Amino acid sequence: MADLTRDDVLAAAERIRGLVTRTPVVRCDALDDIAGTELYLKAENLQRIGAFKARGAMHAVGRLSDAESARGIITYSSGNHAQAVALAARHFGVTAEIAMPVDAPTVKVDVVRALGARITFAGRTSTERHQAALEIQARTGGVIIEPFDHPDTIAGQGTATLELLEQAAELGAELDAVVVPVGGGGLIAGACLATQGTNARVYAVEPIGCDSMRQSLKAGRVVAVEPGPTIADGLKPTRVGQLNFAIARAGVADALVVDDEAIARALVTLLLRGKLLVEPSGAAALAACLGRKIPDARRIGVLLSGGNVAPDLVARLLSE
Repeated sequence: MADLTRDDVLAAAERIRGLVTRTPVVRCDALDDIAGTELYLKAENLQRIGAFKARGAMHAVGRLSDAESARGIITYSSGNHAQAVALAARHFGVTAEIAMPVDAPTVKVDVVRALGARITFAGRTSTERHQAALEIQARTGGVIIEPFDHPDTIAGQGTATLELLEQAAELGAELDAVVVPVGGGGLIAGACLATQGTNARVYAVEPIGCDSMRQSLKAGRVVAVEPGPTIADGLKPTRVGQLNFAIARAGVADALVVDDEAIARALVTLLLRGKLLVEPSGAAALAACLGRKIPDARRIGVLLSGGNVAPDLVARLLSE
């Protein structure tokens, strides 16, 4: 297992400087009132391709050798990592093939295609997408850019939390907690590394029925789940990554679950009160905070992980 530390996140931040956006940290009094605490919202919905995934993809692809780049790159993703790898491939001038689920949101599929990547549709689960990626690799010899379970991806994702801590400090705040949505676990593994040596506790948030991290932490080993239905399409892996779990096991204070109603309410409240539009996956951590699920924290950093949401879903949630 790679022995990753905060230094790896600091090194990643230097490597991707100028390739990704230093997204703002937003404060909103109305949301603070609902949460009963100070919230520091890391707006990764304003990141390139609309999600934090640009960080890990730019870092991982940028670390490839010339020989590896010449073989082309492959990944598997429900959407945001697909877009991020397509963006990185275009930036570094390499070809990209991506396995996506048959029910991937059209808004994400369209961006991947516009960035020049080739798409293979494969089932509805991360296991099916991974298998499709392996088949593409066998045919082309390309390099698989893992969506979450790889040291370079994790270190890149950790730069979001690193910036959050720095920006909160610039606002005069030392964070007591950082709350992170969990799919495969790359973002929270990076958060655990970035918070090393600080007083910030890290909390995982997953949709009910898609809680591989919560179950894995309880069991002391990676536990696979059959993802239940949720509007948070980016938080539906069958299992968290092994490396991500190992890091999270040492660094996560607690793992929480939220239901779709809470996620939808957080999305709409953030849009109406904070004037920020996020996708359901990006609202999950905020949902836990608005539900006052984080104990004994006066200042909480919240990862708004992405903003790639279908307009018709936003319209439906607003009407409801």
